[in-house]
Amino acid sequence: MKKLYFLLSLSFFALLSCQKPKPGPHKADWQLYKKAYNLLIQGKDSAYFYFNKATSTTKDSLPVATAYYNMAVIQSDAGDYFGAQESLTLSLRYLNESTPGDRVCLADDYNELGRNNSKLKNHTAAIGDYNKALQFTNDSTFIAIIRNNKAQAYQENKDYPNALKLYERILARSRTKDSDYARTLTNLTITKWLMNPAYNAAPQLLTALYIRRRAGDLWGQNSSYDHLADYYMRDHIDSALFYSRSMYTTAISLNSPDDQLLALEKLIKVGPVGDTKKYFSRYQKLNDSVQTARSAAKNQFALIRYNVEKNKSDNLILQKDNADKKYQLNRQRIITAFIIVIGIMAIVGIIYWLRKRRQQAVRENQLRMSTRVHNRVANSLYQLIQEIDNGILFEQERVVRQLNVLYERSRDISHEQPQQEEGDFTEQIRQLLGAFAGSGTNMAIFGNNADSWLNIDAAVKVELE
Repeated sequence: MKKLYFLLSLSFFALLSCQKPKPGPHKADWQLYKKAYNLLIQGKDSAYFYFNKATSTTKDSLPVATAYYNMAVIQSDAGDYFGAQESLTLSLRYLNESTPGDRVCLADDYNELGRNNSKLKNHTAAIGDYNKALQFTNDSTFIAIIRNNKAQAYQENKDYPNALKLYERILARSRTKDSDYARTLTNLTITKWLMNPAYNAAPQLLTALYIRRRAGDLWGQNSSYDHLADYYMRDHIDSALFYSRSMYTTAISLNSPDDQLLALEKLIKVGPVGDTKKYFSRYQKLNDSVQTARSAAKNQFALIRYNVEKNKSDNLILQKDNADKKYQLNRQRIITAFIIVIGIMAIVGIIYWLRKRRQQAVRENQLRMSTRVHNRVANSLYQLIQEIDNGILFEQERVVRQLNVLYERSRDISHEQPQQEEGDFTEQIRQLLGAFAGSGTNMAIFGNNADSWLNIDAAVKVELE
């Protein structure tokens, strides 16, 4: 019966938004999805690998959620119900209940969660999942399927009154004499029989089987054989044996190991004593094969997920290393640029400081030269003029000698020669001050003796003069 749900899910898949994404700018991503869907349609578990790979090739949330949903369908079909729940949980993480475009995919996810919880015998949780699924879809056909799943959960939870209410509601809205009608009629009849073992379920079960045979619905026929065998098992062993064999034959043609096992269980109970051992041997061999295949599938799914997650982790580490290297490179560039800027600023500052210093030195040198010219030449010239005016100096030879002294001083200044103390400083001071004495002026000099100038520096004497 599990395979029936799988096909129903696929039949609605094209109608829902949890479907193949439209081709976009990421051509590589689309190719992965396309390959996964083609393998899924062919019923190959390898579709799981490409769906899982596709989840890491796009940042769009809806395609990722869709991929995880289909991975869950594949896992559930392989009997990996816990793994399917994990994939559906991941799918829901990429969906937003307030986003209109995500609503139908949300309905798919919750419907599939309900199916998996029912397989794990957690029917109460399954009913909650179906209620959530109904909140996110307006599609009448899909609503009927969800309600049918919900009713079956009620039935398996032995809540027959609620199951009957739902089945009757679905049946009232079903088109007469089609496969959906036959399915709901079968489920409604079985629920009534489970609720009341004295209820005559055969007419309605046979009517549903007739509709399914006429429609060529092998999966539906398989379901009818299953329920008819259960119904007749208590009082009509021959009929139970007939429908059990019919179910087994149909399950083989459908290549459904689960339904084959279910049919063999019935045959072991109602088959002839001589055939019981044969049926049991087939059952044991097939069950071992199914369990081995499911264990291998679970391990394969886990390995695929591990490898993809490992690749994601490796990529993240590589991205982090690249980011760190890029950060260090940018940091080094910033530091280098900062050092260069500081260096340029320092060089500019030094050049500016040297220029200012040179300009200051020029100004100081000009001031010093001006002072020396004033002190050593202009003042001496003024003294010579005063001596001539006051009649102190009138000999031509002495005037020439004094002018030569002024010339020598001027030359010394132009050549920046160091100043030397000249002659008797006491006499120089006397002559300097005496130049201001005239016919109406007397000059009295006190303290100008040689001892007074013994410990005075030559430069000070020059400035004083």
